[in-house]
Amino acid sequence: MDMRPDPFVPPAPVPRTVPPSRLEIIRTVMRNPLELWGVPSYTLPWIKTKFFKERTLIVNDPGLIRHVLVDNAANYEMSEIRQLILRPILRDGLLTAEGPVWKRSRKAMAPVFTPRHSRGFAGQMLAKSEEYAEKYATVGTGGAVHDISVDMTELAYSLLSETLFSGQIVTESNNFSDDVDNLLHRMGRVDPMDLLRAPPWVPRLTRIGGRKVLEKFRKIVADTMRERQKRMREMPDDVPEDFLTLLLQLEGPNGLSLDEIEDNILTFIGAGHETTARALAWTLYCVAHSPHVREAMEKEIDRVLATGAEPVEWLELMPWVRASFEEALRLYPPAPSLNRAAIADDKWTSPTGESIEIEAGVTILVMPWTLHRHELYWEKPRAFMPERFLPENRGKIGRFQYLPFGAGPRTCIGATFAMQEAVIALAVLMKRYRFDALPGTKIWPVQKLTTQPQDGMPMRVSLRS
Repeated sequence: MDMRPDPFVPPAPVPRTVPPSRLEIIRTVMRNPLELWGVPSYTLPWIKTKFFKERTLIVNDPGLIRHVLVDNAANYEMSEIRQLILRPILRDGLLTAEGPVWKRSRKAMAPVFTPRHSRGFAGQMLAKSEEYAEKYATVGTGGAVHDISVDMTELAYSLLSETLFSGQIVTESNNFSDDVDNLLHRMGRVDPMDLLRAPPWVPRLTRIGGRKVLEKFRKIVADTMRERQKRMREMPDDVPEDFLTLLLQLEGPNGLSLDEIEDNILTFIGAGHETTARALAWTLYCVAHSPHVREAMEKEIDRVLATGAEPVEWLELMPWVRASFEEALRLYPPAPSLNRAAIADDKWTSPTGESIEIEAGVTILVMPWTLHRHELYWEKPRAFMPERFLPENRGKIGRFQYLPFGAGPRTCIGATFAMQEAVIALAVLMKRYRFDALPGTKIWPVQKLTTQPQDGMPMRVSLRS
């Protein structure tokens, strides 16, 4: 008999049972879009609806998702509202570029993020994780309270800075995580003018406070580029062969413009590390409420590290660590929605013969947030159950049922990099420390640019006994 307690059900909005009014939609989208979705979004394969007279198709069926994101991806462009939110921040970075610019950028960056190349970063990831772990060295067995959301942002930034930029991002900031949070809070949110499809030149009052932070980020990127270009000119034999150098080498009429290079560097400094940081924090929080999972992870980490296995092997040798991170990605996907718009009329027929007509101009919402918690596709969908991602079980999970990194041509280019980074960081931290939730603390997920805790994530960090 299985004597383990019921699995932990982490905090999340309860599905609505009554459709919201138009005013309520505006308020909810501005406050926290995760609170908008009703029972049908978690129980039906697709839903046709309207938001402000805009025809919208919410897609949960994995076969239909594959059709939109892969099989007929050419018929589905980035939705207007997504671009209205993200392009002011990232411009022609990889997440927001389209057409020839996106194709050039994706082709240029692909070699850096192949699985083989990503594995080459393992040693640096280990060294920076161990260096960061020293931050907690004085906590003792009694522990000390840390905002893990902030700490994981700092750690993920340190890892990205070292691996992709050789630690040479030019910034004098000592509160980088606060800057990132401020930028995403101010700039990565829906404004009422976005819902009304106002043109980009119409001011977004909710984002005015983020302009100075965005300008600061742009300056960091520009200074970093200038320093590296100077080194490439003056010391060509002593230039790191990293992501930054690769991009600058592609500058020219047949490659990327300097503006495009700046946009992509900003994309990776900001959004690139932010997604991993949030997922790491959610993992530690969920594990803190799941003693049997933590015990399995600690035993696995101790065993693997005792063998002296190289960090490049940890991703395969630590299935519990990996599964716990993947389950946190399921419950709290960093990118909670993937928005598209149909260019031309389309039709899809399910294997059972049920058809759906998709008209030109319809907005398509593929939402990992609802898909990953959908009652048709998951057992106990709201519960934290890493077991579902262990090697013996993961074959039951369909490719288009689980989309933490998207799918199709625009799937996340850094997926392998992020998975390896997460497993190494978690192993290093959990080898030495315990992360425990504070009684009475309410953690609440909100959707900004990513899925993050509303008021931080205070946890007690203590030495493992």
